[in-house]
Amino acid sequence: MGEAKTVRRLGKSRRDNEKGGRTEYIKVWCSPEEKAAVVVKAEQQGVTAPRLLFESAMAQPGETAFDRRNLAQELLGIRTLLGAVSNNMNQIARHANATGEFPDDAAAAVAVARRLMARIDEAVVQVMRP
Repeated sequence: MGEAKTVRRLGKSRRDNEKGGRTEYIKVWCSPEEKAAVVVKAEQQGVTAPRLLFESAMAQPGETAFDRRNLAQELLGIRTLLGAVSNNMNQIARHANATGEFPDDAAAAVAVARRLMARIDEAVVQVMRP
């Protein structure tokens, strides 16, 4: 298959293969009530019970798999918007260079770009939060 994917698919059912070999599993014993609580919490967060346990063990304090998935979706959405805004800015620049006039909608495009930058700043703050 060649190169490894750099962007992981969100909500997938299993982990990526580990470089250099297989992953190992850990068995967890719990009561039926504890298992039911884990399953309910996993369903609420949209992940499997093993994924919930793994993510909970590996997470920073106060962070959940649901939080990380929402943040990843937000970042991917911002990336899509950034592509659209970049395309608009290129079209505005091309028009201005070809005709010598600055389009009326250019100010709106700049405002959208500024709002997008604010969203990027917020997302970076969330990622960097201890």
